[in-house]
Amino acid sequence: MPAAAADDPRPKSTATARPSYTTQAPIVMLKDLDSGEILFSRGADKRFAPASMAKVMTAYVVLDLIKKGELARDKQFTVSEATWKKWRGNNGGSTMFLRPGEKVSVDDLLKGLITVSGNDAAAALAVGIDGNEAAFIKRMNAVAAQIGMKSSNFGTPNGWPDGGVTKVSASDLVTLADRLIRDHPAGYARYFSMPKLQHGTSPEGKPIVQANRNPLLGRVLGADGLKTGYTSEAGYCLLGSAKRDGRRLIMVVAGLPSDKARRDEAERLMRWGFGVPLAANDGSTGKKAASGSGRAAP
Repeated sequence: MPAAAADDPRPKSTATARPSYTTQAPIVMLKDLDSGEILFSRGADKRFAPASMAKVMTAYVVLDLIKKGELARDKQFTVSEATWKKWRGNNGGSTMFLRPGEKVSVDDLLKGLITVSGNDAAAALAVGIDGNEAAFIKRMNAVAAQIGMKSSNFGTPNGWPDGGVTKVSASDLVTLADRLIRDHPAGYARYFSMPKLQHGTSPEGKPIVQANRNPLLGRVLGADGLKTGYTSEAGYCLLGSAKRDGRRLIMVVAGLPSDKARRDEAERLMRWGFGVPLAANDGSTGKKAASGSGRAAP
C-alpha cells in the first residue's frame, strides 16, 4: 500500500512504517530520483518566491541551448554598461563582480551564476542570448512549461524581487532539478559542485575568491548541488541534491528564518532521507509511494 501523506492521519501498516520526520519549515519536499518516490512532502504545491533558486531555471535554459548546438560554451558576451549599473556590488545583491565592457565566456558566466549566485551573471547571460532580459524571461517560461513546471512563472532571470511575478512551487523545483540532472548530467557535474570561484579583482588589485554558497557541499556525504536562495520575502531556501550508494535524493526547504536554520534543516532532512527504506524495498506491495510518510510538525 502507498505510504500516507505527511499530514495523513491514517495509521500506517507495519510493512510501510518509517521513521517520522518532524519539521517547523513551512515548505519541504524530498524525492528519491530513481524510484520517483516522494519521501516527505509539506506545502509542496504552495506557490512562493524562489529568490536565487530561479537561477537553476536560467542554467537549464542555457545548458539546453548548448546541448542543441545553438550556443557554445566558449562564446563570449560583452557586459553592457546597463547590466553593470543595474547589478553591480551592493546595488544588485550577490555578484561575480563583472565589469562594464568585460568579455566573459558562457562557461565562466555559468560558473558565476551557480557557484556564487551572481545576479550580474544571470543578466549577462540573458542579454547575451536574447538581447534583453524580457526576451530571455519569455524563453524561460516557455521551457518551464515544456518540462512540466505547472505552477511556476518567472519574471527575472535571477530571482530578484519583482513584486510577486516570479513564483514557483517545491514540486516544480524538484521537477526542474530532476530534469536538469537527467538531461544535462555533464553540465550538472561541471557547474553545481565547484567549491569556489575566482573572478575579478578587488580595489587593491587582489583576486576575488568566493566560496560556493550551497551549505550541503562538504557537510553531507554525496552532496553535489544545486542552489540556495534568500530574500526578505522568500526567507532562506535551498534546492539541493546528493547521491550516495547509487541513490540520488532531491530536496527543497523554503521559508526558513536564518542561514543556520536552512543549513541545519537541509542537512537533517538529507540524513533522514538516506536512512528511509523505499516502498519497493521494504516488503510492501503495490505502487510506489506518492507522498512521504514523515510527520510534519504543526
